[in-house]
Amino acid sequence: MTRLPRLIVLLLIVLPLFASCSATPGNTIKTTANKVTPVTTSTTATSCPTKLKLPPTCLTPQALRDIYGFTPLIQKGYTGQGQTIIDIVSYGSPTLQKDMDLYDRTFGLPPINLQTIAPLTDIPETDPHHDKAGWAAETTLDVQIIHSLAPAAKIIVLASPVDEVEGTTGLPEFLQLEQYAINHKLGNIISHSWGASEITLNTSAGRAEMQQWNTLLQQGTVNDHITYVASSGDQGATDYADINATKLATVPTTNFIADSPWVTSVGGTSVHQNKNTVSESAWPSSGGGFSRFYATPDYQQSLPQAVQTELHNRRGVPDVAADADPLTGLAMVMGNSWTLAGGTSASAPVWAALAAIANQMAGHPLGFINPGLYALANSPGYEQDFHDVTQGNNTNGEVKGYPAVKGWDPVTGLGTPDAQYLIPNLILALK
Repeated sequence: MTRLPRLIVLLLIVLPLFASCSATPGNTIKTTANKVTPVTTSTTATSCPTKLKLPPTCLTPQALRDIYGFTPLIQKGYTGQGQTIIDIVSYGSPTLQKDMDLYDRTFGLPPINLQTIAPLTDIPETDPHHDKAGWAAETTLDVQIIHSLAPAAKIIVLASPVDEVEGTTGLPEFLQLEQYAINHKLGNIISHSWGASEITLNTSAGRAEMQQWNTLLQQGTVNDHITYVASSGDQGATDYADINATKLATVPTTNFIADSPWVTSVGGTSVHQNKNTVSESAWPSSGGGFSRFYATPDYQQSLPQAVQTELHNRRGVPDVAADADPLTGLAMVMGNSWTLAGGTSASAPVWAALAAIANQMAGHPLGFINPGLYALANSPGYEQDFHDVTQGNNTNGEVKGYPAVKGWDPVTGLGTPDAQYLIPNLILALK
């Protein structure tokens, strides 16, 4: 099996939805979270239109807003107005605008402000694994989730002509896109739904490439006030061991760029709806663990001593989380076909949208949000700002994972957001 974008690994699990509109489970939900969040909207707001014939676990844009506390903010006019979110991918999608038009009509969303830019015109297209369809779906899901939660934000898709796989493949071209975004002042939020296993980067070329990225990401956060978010991966506590992504490592590992201390790394949860309540548990495939390259950043040094012992002077991944289970995912349309999709590819855009609303509310770019997030973790309002996920783990086969526990953990980080409280408190914490 060739290596596919983070999202597409999961779309293959539920691919029959395109033809039959019925789900095939890819991960068994074994646990539920302790924390329960009341749902205040009607049943119609938290279930997909019957005409879509999707499973009852399907989420609508309104349901996603309700679960993560976006609804009260949107009702007050905090919609991401005036903000631009950049999504860096390979190839993009040729049907993106058409798909978004149908998506917006179906769910009553305002027309999207969307632009695709492919500036690397001097680089030949390279698609050795024939993944263009997968990247098209990846792009579509990213954009639909962002638009659902920050409907007035502009979204720019920055597309590379080279497939990002494992090791350094595709990373130099992506780095050029990162620099392009800074040079042309495209926006202050950049979302990444891809990653390369640290094991495949543990070479002299890999370490040199990561150093170049580290320099640019630091520049972007400190000088240009950019918020970077990235998916933590879909292989639980491990990741691929080879460049062709045919074999999973038998040891714990994380992935780049989610491991970068300058990035807000986003793990995954499963959402459980039960009548008028919603709860979450750790999604078993949520990437998480400890970096072999980066030391514990200052903001994670504020975590309790028990966590410091676990960190052992390593960068812990992820920082936060959101729904990533393809069986409890957002309805997605591509090429007139509807499906459920997930992966931490789906959770990272949730936080990109949150950053857009936070920037709008603050009246300026917040930039590097990690210090503020961890400051709130040590505040009396932590349980109000975050849904602390305390059930489940990310064990993958013979690689023993980590349990979701109270506070930060290497599966769901600090937890999922309650945006109506988290955003204003985050703004205060970053002052």
